[in-house]
Amino acid sequence: MSLSDAAPAPRGSAHLRAVLQALLVTFLWSTSWVLIKTGLDEIPALTFAGLRYVLAFLCLLPLLLRRHHLGAIRALGHRDWLRLAALGLVWYTVTQGAQFLALDRLPATMTSLLLSFTPVVVAWLGIAFLSERPRALQWGGIALYIAGAAAFLYPVDVPAQQAVGIGIAACGVLANAAAAVLGRAANRGGQLSPLLVTVVSMGIGSLALLASGIATQGMPALSAASWAIIAWLAVVNTAFAFTLWNLTLRTLGAAESNAINNTMLIQIAVLAWIFLDESLGSREIAGLAIAAFGVLLVQLRRPHRAR
Repeated sequence: MSLSDAAPAPRGSAHLRAVLQALLVTFLWSTSWVLIKTGLDEIPALTFAGLRYVLAFLCLLPLLLRRHHLGAIRALGHRDWLRLAALGLVWYTVTQGAQFLALDRLPATMTSLLLSFTPVVVAWLGIAFLSERPRALQWGGIALYIAGAAAFLYPVDVPAQQAVGIGIAACGVLANAAAAVLGRAANRGGQLSPLLVTVVSMGIGSLALLASGIATQGMPALSAASWAIIAWLAVVNTAFAFTLWNLTLRTLGAAESNAINNTMLIQIAVLAWIFLDESLGSREIAGLAIAAFGVLLVQLRRPHRAR
């Protein structure tokens, strides 16, 4: 029997497959933190980040060079290019650069916890600039996140290097929140395809990131193991994982996707414990769980009423 003759998969099966695919993506993204920490032993942080995303951009570029997408690129106006350039510079150059620099100074679990503060910042920016008042449930989520983070970080006694890392992570959170707003502006109205937005912004941002890394940190001779880590992060954990994640969004709702994405906090903590010897006590584990649940509540949206 040919594939065209096969009966369509039941709706429940399609949903389960999307959930499993999304969990696979979050697992791949979680392993990135372990691979980055390992690669940072030899590769300078900004150069490392730039190599990862430039290679991922080159993997995705052929998909954009089809006739339909080439026409869409030619139709881009000056304002579209400015938006995509701003998104690329903020998301890839600043946010991803900050993540790698923070991981160079902080444990993977702590960095993950700090960077997960982004939805809370986005909620506050919505108050300030979009007149979007969080619901009581979301305010409760903000409080839970802060309580969980405080439990994890207590007692606050960090070395100077980690203090710098926390400052870099804070800058990454602000840039990540700004990128969320810019991404919403670039995708609003559906005039630009997600592939076009992703590839163009990644190309601009990753090239700027790599250039800044080489200019400030240099390009050392890398071992075969380091190149393997870079290639895996670029091809599997970026190009493949982002494509598969976007595919799951056709089936999963926002609340489901957010819930699955939030499991990364726990996944990263477990992987860091297994592979990086980052031990966690009961207080830290409880803090992570509370913070993850709080972020989930912040990301919940009121369902639209039928009109």
